[in-house]
Amino acid sequence: MAAAVPAQTEQVPTAGRLRALTGDRLALLGAAIVLVVLVCALLAPVLAPSPEDAGGATDPVNALLAPSGDHLLGTDQVGRDILSRLLYGARTSLRIAVEVIGLAILIGLPLGMVAGYVGGLLDDVLMRVTDVFLAFPALLLALALAAVLTPSVGNAAIAIAVTWWPWYARLIRAQAATVASSGYVASARALGVSHARILLRHVLPNSAAPVIVQASVDFGGVILTAAALSYLGLGAQDPTPEWGLMVSQGQSLFTTQWWVVTFPGLAILLTALGFNLLGDGLRSILDPRQVTRDRHP
Repeated sequence: MAAAVPAQTEQVPTAGRLRALTGDRLALLGAAIVLVVLVCALLAPVLAPSPEDAGGATDPVNALLAPSGDHLLGTDQVGRDILSRLLYGARTSLRIAVEVIGLAILIGLPLGMVAGYVGGLLDDVLMRVTDVFLAFPALLLALALAAVLTPSVGNAAIAIAVTWWPWYARLIRAQAATVASSGYVASARALGVSHARILLRHVLPNSAAPVIVQASVDFGGVILTAAALSYLGLGAQDPTPEWGLMVSQGQSLFTTQWWVVTFPGLAILLTALGFNLLGDGLRSILDPRQVTRDRHP
């Protein structure tokens, strides 16, 4: 009976997931946007017309040039090519997002999984700790932590991750509690299977789908939060190419040299939109109930 449950949950979604993926145009649009951002980040040294502008190089003679054939997106206040900095900025934003989501899952997943599986007093204690963090607005707490730390990309990632892990602990705790009460887990316990093996072989695999969906959506939120910290001077520092920092540096020029602030702002908007659309699509694809509804209207 313990083997029959996973077999049933895997048979139905396989073909349905493919149909849901190809039929969800918004999810495909989000995947396309995310793919473009990933390609730009990976190939930034090849695609950037002036890779040196992503560092400390300056060219005051060509400062604040409008978009043209020489500089497709124009230049900033010190003559750096905006397109080159946008491409390298994709690396910075994705690096922060990967570090934050990775740390949040690394902290929240085991705590939530153990709390949901064990229950009782341990569950109450761990969830009360998460409630303390959730009591503060995430952005406000991240700002406070970033203000204490030295402004940098790494410290900004740490400050955001501290505010992000409780959401994963809460999410995985609910899933783990549901799986822990299932029949095949009870059978495994009766057969003398160790708790560690049950957690790794049963609880974790059957609780992973919501975490994957949440992580895909959170990428956009983390990029927005990191951009906000850099905008306020608490994240990336010049000359590091980061979209929020670029918006901050160009905000006073919006009415005269609009391109300095517009293109980094669009990069933030489109990237966050792409991850949100992809996350919504993954939610419908990885949710067996949603696939079942699609197959049997």
